[in-house]
Amino acid sequence: MDLRQLEILQAIAETGSFTACGRKLHVSQSAISRQVLLLEEELGEPLFLRVGRQVRMTPAAESLVQLGQRVFQDVRDTVGSITDRTGSLRGMLRLAGGMTVCLYMFPPLLKHLKKVHPQLDVRLTVATALRSVDEIRAGRVDAGLLTLPVEESDLVTLPVLREELLLVTMPTHPLAKRHRILPGDLGGQPFVLFEAGSATRRVIDSFFVMEKIEPTIVMDTENVEIIKAMVKTGLGIAIVPYQAIAREVRAGQFFCARIEGHELVRETGWVYARANRVPRMITELLAAFDEIKGRLQLALRKKA
Repeated sequence: MDLRQLEILQAIAETGSFTACGRKLHVSQSAISRQVLLLEEELGEPLFLRVGRQVRMTPAAESLVQLGQRVFQDVRDTVGSITDRTGSLRGMLRLAGGMTVCLYMFPPLLKHLKKVHPQLDVRLTVATALRSVDEIRAGRVDAGLLTLPVEESDLVTLPVLREELLLVTMPTHPLAKRHRILPGDLGGQPFVLFEAGSATRRVIDSFFVMEKIEPTIVMDTENVEIIKAMVKTGLGIAIVPYQAIAREVRAGQFFCARIEGHELVRETGWVYARANRVPRMITELLAAFDEIKGRLQLALRKKA
């Protein structure tokens, strides 16, 4: 059974004959009869009783006509929701991002999306950039907000943020007493860092290489909350995005500072599948992010 056969049944019900149905659909009567016969053979049930030149629907045909009405209404509603560029989005939006993104960027984004598109269902996946790329390519995720670079020919990469990475210690740490933190002050310090191989870690490792620092790494993890917890216990110091510690710094629970002579930043961007036309779901997502990104705390304010 296909949509064309359901359309034929509806036209026969409306016109009362195969001939009139053919005229309505601009096909021959023999083509109409052939489709009805194929459907009757598939179902093993007669669909029409012939009474002179008229046809009468059997209960089976009436059920299929009702089904067709529901199916075609669903098709019209779905097409309308897709082509309507002003109405509220419906359906499911599947996003992926790392731990920091999910903790500090997605909450205000989702709040805004829910306000603008209350019928939109959003699902989140916490994943590394590498896994997120695989999920996007497989069609299991619509878009990821990932640490760059991501260079894949079948994916679109749209940089949207530059996050400052800062040294963080406890307020009682000797480094917190200094007016300036110099690269040489970090020699011999124990570090709790992001996992090896991540884009953020590569930025930090490049700094160590440039300054000829051989850090003592006591722990590495992809979870920024674990990094913060380990710093609080005194296990080591860390280099993390400012937005991950902004609240604790304001509360006096952490000390943070730039490293003199260096601007440590990581770039973050949206990644999604390349297509001939960008889906409305993606354009609305990008527009929503533009609305909220000014509220994100991405860099330490410079002292006057």
